[in-house]
Amino acid sequence: MPIRLTLRTLTPWLLIAAVGGLAAVVRFLFIEPAAIGETCEAHATLWWCSLRLLVVQGFLHHIYGVAAVAAAVASLAVRRRWLAMLAAALGVFAMVLYDVELGSFALLVGVLREARLRAGGSPLHEDGHGQQHVHAAP
Repeated sequence: MPIRLTLRTLTPWLLIAAVGGLAAVVRFLFIEPAAIGETCEAHATLWWCSLRLLVVQGFLHHIYGVAAVAAAVASLAVRRRWLAMLAAALGVFAMVLYDVELGSFALLVGVLREARLRAGGSPLHEDGHGQQHVHAAP
């Protein structure tokens, strides 16, 4: 297998892993440390405290999970691989940032949709009128 084909195949999955790593860095180095929270309470005017507050509000109101599910639904409706991978990446981000239920759903839908699109499309072949055709085996 040529290296270019392997790199092309692995790139979306590596990007999803990178998003998970970024979310972990945000969570464990920026959100969870008590010292950072205390600093932001004492000095709320620091620019990064406002950014931290936005990130916290995002997971408190399930914004990351809802965005991930929206991308998953869009990938089912539009049938684009990039939307499926976006749903998976947002799902990982949401899972790491405390929205496990919606994030895992979006991750599952995104990964399964990407696999289906990579394999060649829809499991059912339909004609223009929505009728499914069953072909008898010879």
